[in-house]
Amino acid sequence: MRATILVHRVPAEPPVRTSFGIMHDRPSVLVRVEDDDGAFGYGEVWCNYPSVGAEHRARLLETVVLPLVGGSGLVDQPAALWTWLTERLRVLAIQSGEPGPLAHCVAGLECALQDLAARRAGVPLATFLAPDAAGDVAVYASGINPTGAPETAAAAIAAGYGGCKIKIGFDPALDRANLLGARQLIGDDRLLMADANQAWDLDEALAFASTADDAGLRWLEEPLCHPAADDEWRQLGDAMRTPLAAGENYTSQCDFDALAETRHVRVVQPDLGRWGGVGRIFAVGRSLAQRGLTFCPHWLGGGVGLLTSCHVKAAVGDVSGLVEVDFNPNPIRSEVAAVVFDTLRDGRVKLNTSPGIGVEDAMIDDFSRYLVWSRDVRF
Repeated sequence: MRATILVHRVPAEPPVRTSFGIMHDRPSVLVRVEDDDGAFGYGEVWCNYPSVGAEHRARLLETVVLPLVGGSGLVDQPAALWTWLTERLRVLAIQSGEPGPLAHCVAGLECALQDLAARRAGVPLATFLAPDAAGDVAVYASGINPTGAPETAAAAIAAGYGGCKIKIGFDPALDRANLLGARQLIGDDRLLMADANQAWDLDEALAFASTADDAGLRWLEEPLCHPAADDEWRQLGDAMRTPLAAGENYTSQCDFDALAETRHVRVVQPDLGRWGGVGRIFAVGRSLAQRGLTFCPHWLGGGVGLLTSCHVKAAVGDVSGLVEVDFNPNPIRSEVAAVVFDTLRDGRVKLNTSPGIGVEDAMIDDFSRYLVWSRDVRF
């Protein structure tokens, strides 16, 4: 088989602000796998921030991950290959201090091989995972910057999204003004969420609790730093009506199984590009649905990962959750996913019926002007 690794950089206009930094461009690492019969599949490797990590992950794929694959005998079993590679790389991840980047590479490769498998079967990825998969999914607009947040939230609702999520954690007065202003503009019947990006300690988060409730938030995402004690998460959850949300920084089935009990997290947001790929996140989503928790796949990258997330969500079939969609301008997201997102109505998009996730080479070739690095690897 052959893998083609592509690194693109698209200028972020305007830049995307978070509590931990500003993104001046939108990096993308794609892996395209092709078999000897010409069948192919696409996966996206998480490389959101800091953006300088994009080329590093691409080189890890080229020099570390892909050279192992040929000897696995598991290319036709993507989920099993993910488990095999994760175990093979376990010591290296510890020794190098890079468990995250290695997990991102393995997850992106697994997604590409799942897409390939669905294309070989001639069915959409969602149907490949679950014959009874839904034909559409609910979506919400994410990544809304603090500057002009109420107006941007209103624009997202007008565009057809079922809800919107505003970035907070900058200044308490600004955060409150943005959320209450957005609530006033979008009305009481629309979903409004907030993401603090781990900005606060417990006291700061508790001080925000009344704002969360006053704004009628559907959830408050990552108000505390990921390593904060479980008891602090429980204290915060008990102090407000607003549900807690987290998940993008968790990296094991055990973590997702325990979130509701240990941290009072009710909205769970695994990211298939950061850990697990399609197979593991599909299993997590099914488990969450069976336990009455809300499954909302996290994604803040390009169109390949977004479409993959939509298919996994459709296969899980949890009616209460939504897929995250970055509302900031990013052509490699919006144009690659255009066929699906042109159907956006009343907070939902219809998946197309093309095999796999429906991404064709021409869609990616359109971004050749943003291509900064590429490699072909046989395995």
